[in-house]
Amino acid sequence: MALSLGWRAFALLPMNHFGVSLKAVRNSGLPLFPWGHCPWRGTGSFLDPEMKAFLEENTEVTNRGSLTPEIQLRLLTPRCKFWWERADLWPHSDPYWAIYWPGGQALSRYFLDNPDVVRGKSVLDLGSGCGATAIAAKMSGASRVLANDIDPIAGMAITLNCELNQLNPFPILTKNILDLEQDKWDLVMLGDMFYDEDLADSLHQWLKNCFWTHGTRVLIGDPGRPQFSGHSIQHHLHKVVEYSLPEPTRQENNGLTTSTVWDFQP
Repeated sequence: MALSLGWRAFALLPMNHFGVSLKAVRNSGLPLFPWGHCPWRGTGSFLDPEMKAFLEENTEVTNRGSLTPEIQLRLLTPRCKFWWERADLWPHSDPYWAIYWPGGQALSRYFLDNPDVVRGKSVLDLGSGCGATAIAAKMSGASRVLANDIDPIAGMAITLNCELNQLNPFPILTKNILDLEQDKWDLVMLGDMFYDEDLADSLHQWLKNCFWTHGTRVLIGDPGRPQFSGHSIQHHLHKVVEYSLPEPTRQENNGLTTSTVWDFQP
């Protein structure tokens, strides 16, 4: 990956597009936008004009090098100035939303190939990042979509990515959903979220509660990171499908070669 040392370290560390640390935002005061009141819902006029201009200037619209060429995304690529700059020069929170991580790619590919999995269903995309998986679910006929990422800038990027794919932006929740009362979902999907032991434990318990309380189906995308492969959640997983990653994604993820969709069945 042709990055400066700072960005290379950022890209190859365990994935963290849900936020630098969930613990750091539990009392952050980030706004909770209930259904129908999300400031990014609808047209791009809800976006802060300066931030919108910044994102458009410092990302590239691309559909190359991933498992889902059907989906266009604004991402950080070698054509972008900050790809080559020191990471500490990026003026906002770390842009984990600007990378299309392999677990999300696998989930998105699965939904596009198997639309019956989401058609007519309510779905929550947990740790949405760039929003690709939520977009794939909407493109495949999901009736209700909520994208959740604690980074408000990710919310803006998701809105721009919806518009790139001719979708009306869906609601975006920028608060730690693990701290909120659980809503009922037909499907919860999460990719690349098992990068930290404490977070993995919290997710495991929260997902079990979803399953046992509401009968929610849970699908997890992961390329086989040690924090996921070595976690006790492995005892409750059924492999759905495994994909071979495109070469650009392999290069950007320290040589990971495949990504798998897992069905969580506690």
